[in-house]
Amino acid sequence: QVQLVESGGGLVQAGGSLRLSCQASESIFSFETMTWYRQAPGKQRELVAGVTSSGSENYADSVKGRFTISTNNAKNTVYLQMNSLKPEDTAVYYCNVHRFFYEYWGQGTQVTVSS
Repeated sequence: QVQLVESGGGLVQAGGSLRLSCQASESIFSFETMTWYRQAPGKQRELVAGVTSSGSENYADSVKGRFTISTNNAKNTVYLQMNSLKPEDTAVYYCNVHRFFYEYWGQGTQVTVSS
């Protein structure tokens, strides 16, 4: 069982930046995909950003150009750098990793962007 610990959420004004961290209990080399999702009240959970083991990245259109996913293998950590934040980015952000036919989720971290 993989454990994922998320941190870095908080309250920020529109136009500000935050960096979310997702630290895994084992080497992230073993994961085929690493992704960030978010869910706002009353809305479906949506994929925000993802990266594959080959280094291929993808982003939701709503965050493209503002968010960047990255990894630090030595720290077993996946990051989501969020710039130019908007109120509509307010949500609980979740880390997700995939290995073989298993998926693992973090506990979520709250991001609130004020106007």
